Amino acid sequence: MTTLYEQDYGLWAEQMADLIAAGRFDELDIENLVEEVRDLSKRERDRLLSSMRLIVHHFLKWDNQPQRRSRSWQTTIQRERLNIQKYLLDSPSLKRYLTDEYLNQVYETGRLDAIGETGLDMPIDCTYTIEDILERNVNLT
Repeated sequence: MTTLYEQDYGLWAEQMADLIAAGRFDELDIENLVEEVRDLSKRERDRLLSSMRLIVHHFLKWDNQPQRRSRSWQTTIQRERLNIQKYLLDSPSLKRYLTDEYLNQVYETGRLDAIGETGLDMPIDCTYTIEDILERNVNLT
């Protein structure tokens, strides 16, 4: 038998919220609620890592194609830094993902993105730091 959770996630979520608000806890779909709450932290982590990956991608283009630097690349880096600040403000525990280990993970994908976009070979090893991701100056001068 297919559950509402499988048939219509949006309606299921609304019903769960209504049941919680009404204090009708014995009617909650606890199994799926637990899974969804666990997934929330993964989604927040993935948003942070996605912003880091986009910054790496644009750093690689910036560093390896100086003649093609653009305001668009600069804007993307600045926007993703603001996103990271917002994510950390909302969930300070995300700081635990601002490590070399996670930077190296996102570097792999950012590198492949940059190679695919530019056709250039990019360094295999990440030379960027978390400080670079958060603060490195990227001016069009």
